[in-house]
Amino acid sequence: MPPRAKSRMARILVIDDDEAVREATAMVLEGERFEVVAVADGKSGIEAVRSGAFDLVIVDLFMPGFDGLQTTKAIRRLNPRVPIIAASGFMLGNRCPEMPNFDAMATEVGASSTLYKPFKPAALLQAIEEAFKRRAKPALATATHN
Repeated sequence: MPPRAKSRMARILVIDDDEAVREATAMVLEGERFEVVAVADGKSGIEAVRSGAFDLVIVDLFMPGFDGLQTTKAIRRLNPRVPIIAASGFMLGNRCPEMPNFDAMATEVGASSTLYKPFKPAALLQAIEEAFKRRAKPALATATHN
């Protein structure tokens, strides 16, 4: 189970235009006792970050309108420390082909890590746990050098 602050549940923002993915992701996270806010587009996600604090953001990179790349950049400007997991992918027949430069594109705009869709609940929870661990490391390193 991913680490959380002892005083409250971690709050996660899910931004995905696919209703089924959004609902399934929220259901998995709520089952793990996270507090989840799920929105359908990038502009709503940016507005959510402006109006409330999140411990982690999961954003679909390829959405219509204000896409996930633009959304990630905007969120990174609003909150430079929040871990952002960029998720994307598509099915072609019975397989999910790897997307060229997906990791590089996501990292360039400020994502902390990437997750390929379709993903299994265990992969989602592992990505979240790793994002929280990476976020904690710089703070620990800074604390030991002061």
